[in-house]
Amino acid sequence: MLFDDQDPLLQTRRQFIGRATRGIGSVALASLLTPRAFAADAPDTGPWRGTVNPLHFAPKAKRVIFLTMAGGPSHLETFDYKPELAKRHGQPMPKSVTDGQQLAQLQGQDLNCFGPQFSFAKHGKSGQEISEALPNIAKIADDICIIRSMKTEQINHDPAYTFLNTGSSISGRPSMGSWWTYGLGSEAQDLPGFVVLTSAGGGQNQPIHTRQWHSGFLPSRFQGVQFRSQGDAVSYINRPAGVSEAQQRDVVDAVKSLSELRNDVVDEPEIAARVSQYEMAFRMQTSVPGLMDLSDEPAHIFDLYGTKGRDGTFASNCLLARRLAERGVRFIQLYHRGWDHHGGIKTAIPIVAKLVDQASAALIIDLKQRGMLDDTLVVWGGEFGRTPMAQGDGRDHHINAFSIWMAGGGIKPGITYGATDELGYASVENIVHVHDLHATMLHVFGIDHEKLTYRSQGRDFRLTDVHGRVVSDILT
Repeated sequence: MLFDDQDPLLQTRRQFIGRATRGIGSVALASLLTPRAFAADAPDTGPWRGTVNPLHFAPKAKRVIFLTMAGGPSHLETFDYKPELAKRHGQPMPKSVTDGQQLAQLQGQDLNCFGPQFSFAKHGKSGQEISEALPNIAKIADDICIIRSMKTEQINHDPAYTFLNTGSSISGRPSMGSWWTYGLGSEAQDLPGFVVLTSAGGGQNQPIHTRQWHSGFLPSRFQGVQFRSQGDAVSYINRPAGVSEAQQRDVVDAVKSLSELRNDVVDEPEIAARVSQYEMAFRMQTSVPGLMDLSDEPAHIFDLYGTKGRDGTFASNCLLARRLAERGVRFIQLYHRGWDHHGGIKTAIPIVAKLVDQASAALIIDLKQRGMLDDTLVVWGGEFGRTPMAQGDGRDHHINAFSIWMAGGGIKPGITYGATDELGYASVENIVHVHDLHATMLHVFGIDHEKLTYRSQGRDFRLTDVHGRVVSDILT
């Protein structure tokens, strides 16, 4: 129904001409400011099938589980053993290595070598060297690809998280999961395409802000949704007392109808995105309780992960990640805050490792047993590494070298790729930048990272910015 001042039959000729010209001007301005509003791939209220359709080439993976070790795990105590550093423990760090280099809290201080605090051994048929602090991950050595030559650009936590997640140190860019769901859509009809779970323990719990899973300039329907590990997974997931499903359906339908009337006038993509989120929220009231109810999981699965259920631990989140993957969620990101070890690294790492080691390995084993590992890409790693120089009895932030591992989804298993120098200070062989990681991850999903773009503020943006190469040597 039109209000009186909108009824064309009640308008004067002057009003009609004035409104028509303002409308043309608004359309012209909107096309300049938000050109995607007029693009063929602008989102509607139906299921989003992805903008890359068809894919650029045959995909190997269908979903991502990114195990984010927030705080910066030390590569020297986990996956990159340095016997030369052990020999030089306590000796001055060669100035030829550190002069002119960017440091965090050690800038201007005396720099002494700090040897590895744990022993390493070779594991599996592949013989990959892994620290004694991670005995369970060591058991899956033949299933993972360890990359020892990572580099990043940001030396403090929050900008480093931002760079890892968005490919830029500038806040406000879309996160990885948002790019994935924008490019590929999601196979989940009653759950978000991008879900985040968090846990903490074992060290300084650096804060993680919700902007790390924000959609940035992409439509809001691609934003990550944080699920709580305990209690109600999502706020207001239960209907108010006295409100039936049919009554709530009426409200959603009414809001949708009113929004569509408004959208017919202004043609604003965010209105359609908001309506799709209302629809998703309505469906989640049925799907989320079933997802979070672990009563159908057998005892041996709880034992495998090392959890008693929804106890808020990283182990519980790993089990939930597998359940989300089974239900078609495209991008699942787990954060464990506890890897920031400026001091007491020898006593702290076993604590945090115990919280994540068993469950990380269990996730790979569980996916493999279910036939899901082949098309699930699992990534394990933090935002940067730690210095080979001592900071008391700990290590400072370090951007020139760190380690991650990847598994499944088109990644070669049982290999170690890249290397750092003899002291573990700099990546020197087969260097893998964060942009390269993103390009490679997109590649196994059948996406050319240079072609997944979104126009905003007059230019085409992409996750890898103007950088990135596919690390083809680690692909099957």
